[in-house]
Amino acid sequence: MEIKKNATLGIDIGSTTVKIAILDEEQNILFSDYERHYANIRETLSSLLNKAYEKLGNLTLHPMITGSGGLTLAGHLQVPFTQEVIAVASSLKALAPATDVAIELGGEDAKIIYFEGGNVEQRMNGICAGGTGSFIDQMASLIQTDASGLNEYAKNYRSLYDIAARCGVFAKTDIQPLINEGATKEDLSASIFQAVVNQTISGLACGKPIRGHVAFLGGPLHFLSELKAAFIRTLKLDAEHVIDTDNSHLFAAIGSALNAKAEVSFTMEEMLEKLSGNIKMEFEVERMEPLFASEDDYKAFKERHEKHRVAAADLASYKGKAFLGIDAGSTTTKIALVGEDGSLLHSFYSGNDGNPLKTAVGALKEIYERLPEEVEIVRSCSTGYGEALMKAAFLLDDGEVETVAHYYAAAFFDPQVDCILDIGGQDMKCIKIKNQTVDSVQLNEACSSGCGSFIETFAKSLNYSVQDFAAAALFAKYPIDLGTRCTVFMNSKVKQAQKEGAQVADISAGLAYSVIKNALFKVIKVSDASELGKNIVVQGGTFYNDAVLRSFEKIADCEAVRPDIAGIMGAFGAALIAREHYEEGGVSTMLSYEKLCALQYSTGMAKCKGCTNSCRLTINKFTGGRQYISGNRCERGIGGQKNAGNVPNLFEYKLRRLFSYPSLEADQAPRGTVGIPRVLNMYENYPFWHTFFTRLGYRVILSPSSNRKIYELGIESIPSESECYPAKLAHGHVTWLIRQKVDFIFYPALFYERDEVSGANNHYNCPIVTSYSENIKNNVEEISCGEMQLRNPFMSFRDVNTVTEALLKEFRELPRKEVQEACAAGWEEMSRARQDIRDKGDEVLAYLKQTGKRGIVLAGRPYHVDPEINHGIPELITSFDMAVLTEDSVSHLGCPDRPLIVSDQWMYHSRLYAAASFVKTTDNLDLIQLNSFGCGLDAVTTDQVNDILSGSDKIYTCLKIDEVNNLGAARIRVRSLLSAIQVREKKHKQRTLRSEAITKVSFTEEMRKDYTIICPQMSPIHFEIMEPAFNACGYHFAVLDNDNKHSVDVGLKYVNNDACYPSLLVVGQIMEALLSGKYDLNKTAVIMSQTGGGCRATNYIGFIRRALTKAGMEQIPVISLNLAGIESNPGFHLNADLLIRAAVSAQLGDIFMRCVYRMRPYEATPGSVDALHRQWVEKAQRFVSAKHIRLGKFYKMCREIIRDFDSIPLLDIQKPRVGVVGEILVKFSPAGNNHLVELLEAEGAEAVVPDLIDFMLYCFYNQIYKADNLGTSKKAARLSKLGIWAIEHVLRGAAAKEFKKSRHFTAPTPIREIASFAEPIVSIGNQTGEGWFLTGEMVELIHDNVPNIVCTQPFGCLPNHVVGKGVIKALRKAYPQSNIVAIDYDPGASEVNQLNRIKLMLSTAQKNLRQTENTDPSKNVADQPA
Repeated sequence: MEIKKNATLGIDIGSTTVKIAILDEEQNILFSDYERHYANIRETLSSLLNKAYEKLGNLTLHPMITGSGGLTLAGHLQVPFTQEVIAVASSLKALAPATDVAIELGGEDAKIIYFEGGNVEQRMNGICAGGTGSFIDQMASLIQTDASGLNEYAKNYRSLYDIAARCGVFAKTDIQPLINEGATKEDLSASIFQAVVNQTISGLACGKPIRGHVAFLGGPLHFLSELKAAFIRTLKLDAEHVIDTDNSHLFAAIGSALNAKAEVSFTMEEMLEKLSGNIKMEFEVERMEPLFASEDDYKAFKERHEKHRVAAADLASYKGKAFLGIDAGSTTTKIALVGEDGSLLHSFYSGNDGNPLKTAVGALKEIYERLPEEVEIVRSCSTGYGEALMKAAFLLDDGEVETVAHYYAAAFFDPQVDCILDIGGQDMKCIKIKNQTVDSVQLNEACSSGCGSFIETFAKSLNYSVQDFAAAALFAKYPIDLGTRCTVFMNSKVKQAQKEGAQVADISAGLAYSVIKNALFKVIKVSDASELGKNIVVQGGTFYNDAVLRSFEKIADCEAVRPDIAGIMGAFGAALIAREHYEEGGVSTMLSYEKLCALQYSTGMAKCKGCTNSCRLTINKFTGGRQYISGNRCERGIGGQKNAGNVPNLFEYKLRRLFSYPSLEADQAPRGTVGIPRVLNMYENYPFWHTFFTRLGYRVILSPSSNRKIYELGIESIPSESECYPAKLAHGHVTWLIRQKVDFIFYPALFYERDEVSGANNHYNCPIVTSYSENIKNNVEEISCGEMQLRNPFMSFRDVNTVTEALLKEFRELPRKEVQEACAAGWEEMSRARQDIRDKGDEVLAYLKQTGKRGIVLAGRPYHVDPEINHGIPELITSFDMAVLTEDSVSHLGCPDRPLIVSDQWMYHSRLYAAASFVKTTDNLDLIQLNSFGCGLDAVTTDQVNDILSGSDKIYTCLKIDEVNNLGAARIRVRSLLSAIQVREKKHKQRTLRSEAITKVSFTEEMRKDYTIICPQMSPIHFEIMEPAFNACGYHFAVLDNDNKHSVDVGLKYVNNDACYPSLLVVGQIMEALLSGKYDLNKTAVIMSQTGGGCRATNYIGFIRRALTKAGMEQIPVISLNLAGIESNPGFHLNADLLIRAAVSAQLGDIFMRCVYRMRPYEATPGSVDALHRQWVEKAQRFVSAKHIRLGKFYKMCREIIRDFDSIPLLDIQKPRVGVVGEILVKFSPAGNNHLVELLEAEGAEAVVPDLIDFMLYCFYNQIYKADNLGTSKKAARLSKLGIWAIEHVLRGAAAKEFKKSRHFTAPTPIREIASFAEPIVSIGNQTGEGWFLTGEMVELIHDNVPNIVCTQPFGCLPNHVVGKGVIKALRKAYPQSNIVAIDYDPGASEVNQLNRIKLMLSTAQKNLRQTENTDPSKNVADQPA
């Protein structure tokens, strides 16, 4: 075969496989293949090229690399790299030009690419890797098969189950009970695929519907026909709209070959030669210290743990009574047989292989067969996940909740035990013991990073057995630091480390560390491992791994007890419970050997028709007509009565009271129909709105009770995957109303709720409740394109007057008098509804007193009464014969002692605190808090409610709920709570009531003389000038310089881990500095700004105080820097002198930021801009610390700085300009945004960051809006107007004029103009966080010819769901040239992923720039104004 001259080689290095394609000049494929790389990327690529070499000989190739793992390799091989999406787009253009949308699933990334007339837009998974290839592999291993096995099974499915694909681990939690309840493998396989489809569509499409011709790419979709079928079924595609392509798994490789550069070429032999050498990479992933320094350490460790053994007796020679314990776990079944003296006679431990009953029957038969004549099993007890099923199947005597069983077993080894840490296959429990009873239980609900099955999956993916993998870790030299986040993203960190040459041992040791860090810092949320307790017993199969045990002892700095039966402690404990319950002469009801052998069982499925929940029931039938039903949330499914004991359930009552209003008939409603969605704040204010509209002659159409179907109606328009489930449901309700063809939908945005709780700092609604209607407005197609009218006025519900005023403005078309009357009637009805709920609360309390029963206050938000949100937890509680109360039925009876450590500013939460204060004083009540997954505010509230209750010896329980309705965890928590209450009652423990108020340490005049005030870093370019300005006013001010990764780790120890990234950064910096020993802790204060707005930032002061208390530094005063008079300190004055110096410093910082970022990318002499900046910083620092600030001198200085920068010599080149907007700290702090500005400059772009002072203007402008529309103080508004004038004319005047004159700069935009930019898209009422200002800045950038924007936000930032991610769709519609990427920042966010998304945005920017250059060659930087 003659040598073809110009072949192109495309290499695609994915997260799990390497793919190559070689094309000839006519773009025909000469060779293509793929192999899994098990992290040996170089060898795999080498072997693929060798195959090609054998087939094609020594071709000359033009290579191009792409893929998530290709970047570092490309650098080392000197081969060009192209962005994956560009590669895929090229091959689609060449091979399937009709494509509108491409869905691509890879090993751990999922992407949807939209092609709209030349504009390519890509969505890819950000922080969670549910629903990708590795997720499918994980699921397959659960039912003992592989991905292709799943595919075969799925071909014959009969029915689908709801499985959560949001987190691989959650999906396990959904699948496991289905397996345990006997669902068929066919149905499970199809359901897993369906879950992947739902995850991809809801998680990635994020408000962008998938329409038109769809292509399916990537390995999983290529090899798994049923997965593709599930997509086609869900998207309702017909044959014409499915694009069939051969080699769809090789598209990225083919595309990179199509993009190969003519000027780079190597022969095949040269390529192989390049790959033969060992590639040395520098470490990017942090390393940690080895687990064992030497063999001797390990020996001593082994010897210490050998001591904790259970006495084992020989079953064959034992005589007497025996007790049996069965622990049916989520993935394994454990059985223990114990003698009268507690010795272990027989134990069994095995995986369920998806059939727990079969496993248990086999094990029990074996016990019976080995049982000597003189031994009798006199009592038996089951525990664990399948406790009820086992009890029903074998007619056991007892069943006990697993936490109690674990405690019995641990106490057998160490009677003084005060903490049990149990890490199992996919669950993690930390059981705290106080006074010999279970005091609190923490389970992993949201995320199972760091459980045993994860290590197992990992070992498998590296071709190791778990044992060898664990053994390798013990003497690893450089364990890698894998952080503490989603297990799938650890995969990408591991990949990264492997590319840097990390050994398997380092990975295994790193995993051992990370499992423990996750357990301690994410799940149990201890800040300091010493909080766990003195006597710790560890158990669960994962702790058999010495590396994990050792890393626990190292991190927790303790010596733990690991029993030699760590894996079967649950069963051992259950047997001990049976022993304790046994009464002399008792006979066990358990099946005998004969009956066990004859036991036949079958499993069927049914849907319960009892109510709208339509629970899916699993019916296990046993010989003799017995049956066991599971899957139901109440007793009806078992043929029993719902709530047979008839205990009060106020959740049920409240739902009825709120929504059972009759609407007018169509002929009685002259003004037509109004649709009201049954979501969020409607659970509080519906009585008002119903009465209001009915009075005005509208027929009110209320959307129905939420359910899964309603959720799925709205899935396409959800813009942010990480928001809470109650918010996601709103999209479905609104879509339902649109289909009812109502005249208009009314969904108001309530900034303030009623001021109900006395003494609270404020009465906001949460940012999501306030602004969610804006998300509906911008993301639901029918509304944004005008088919349906949505009215969503921003208003304050403070009192009847503010409401009336707002509604008169909104309904100008109606007669004033009618509106006023309707308002009065509505207000009265709402007050009546509120009073009825309080009366009902009093009634239930009287009932409890009379009957001697107990009640549970199930405390959450108003919308937690929605059955789809609470998943039947109230019914679960009433099934234990306990009454259920809502938080607002008792909140009028309690009042917390103030001041609280939190800023008590949200009305729904003030009720929580009041209810908790009441429960604290009431013996027959306990409180369980409901917490929606992704609810940011609960990072603040859960800690506070916990303080109130635990402080007075009550047990605090918090249940995390989201779209998954698995009640397993909830059941364990509730039962543990009940068992603890029972034990307490038996012991007649006296509780001591303590106050939850804190004593604030003031910063006094005295302290001012010699205290150092430390301030966390936010924006280095500004703060280096601020520091001397503050010092000039007589303070000792120190800005911290430790804003780095390490301080984030410190933050994780001291702040609730659900808190937002900026708070971790801020508290981490402060705590790291205080712990460093640099400061005298009795002569140090901390300062932090506080806006008093409705977002979590106002609570940072509280976070800092909590952290100081945790570290035993309560004496340190925390100064709140605010203009709102939230709290004051006698020694710290915001006087004119300080304010002027601070303002001048901020203005100088803004000038530097504008000048440096504008000029640096183009400088002719590298380093010249930074050098000029340093010269001017010194002058600026001298100026702000002078005795008097002279305005004339200041103006002159501003002008000179701008002129100096303006005349720096530049290169004549054009670069794409990229705006950086977002949450204030993440936007300005290089540590917060992973040095985004440097990254953009390194990638050949110019960064444009809006001014810091604009944020001050935004705060002032808000006051004016609030006075006009929300009834707040007019005086504050007048002062704010003055403030805006002063900043824009006095402070900025000179600089603005000079910027206008300059060649290269633009002047700052006035705040009114920014507001006018935002208004068409979001209301100025969005004032939490960056609010409307964020949207305004994006529009301002687009107007300024900066269409490329990175919107930075902390993961799960509430306001940004609405004004960041939520407006991208509307912006694209209004400004088609805009190119916006939203990036989540978070301690565990994968930087590789962030980088890929930023690079994609940049490649689009470069492409757009080339197109404009071609149309208008006259534009170059030397004469173009910015």
